[in-house]
Formats: sequence, structure tokens, C-alpha cells
Amino acid sequence: MSDDVPLAPFVYEGLDPVPEPRSTIADVSDAVKGTVNRVSGAIEAGRKPGMPLSVLSNIAREAPLGSLLIAFLLGVAVARRR
Repeated sequence: MSDDVPLAPFVYEGLDPVPEPRSTIADVSDAVKGTVNRVSGAIEAGRKPGMPLSVLSNIAREAPLGSLLIAFLLGVAVARRR
């Protein structure tokens, strides 16, 4: 065998392109977009007929003043606990 042939390939530094670092803003933006997609999917699933958001919207549509009174009383009850 010849001594000129290496057994392992040489590793040259600097031949591969250096990946550009992602900015923090881009990472946060991707995280926010993912969260918005998950929340909007959950809201759309809750709006299907028979689901809780559909029932609440129907109740609020039929009796807006009663719904407002219930929301106000729930707000007062939560505020007193704190």
C-alpha cells in the first residue's frame, strides 16, 4: 500500500456554507404564528353545532340582556375573590 492515500477523508474547515443565525424576532414570530393557528383551530372546532361556543352564541343571540347580566355577575364574583 502507498503511504500517500489517507485512510479517512480530510475534513476541511470553511468549505461548508455557514448557516445564517436566526434572529430572536424570527423565532418569536414563528412561535406566535403557531400559537395563533392552534387557538384559531380550537375556536373553529368549538363553533361547530352542538359545541359549547355554538351554544353560548345562540344564548347570547336570543337573550342579550340576560347574557350581559350573567357576565356582569360572574365578573363581580371573580373580582371579589382577588
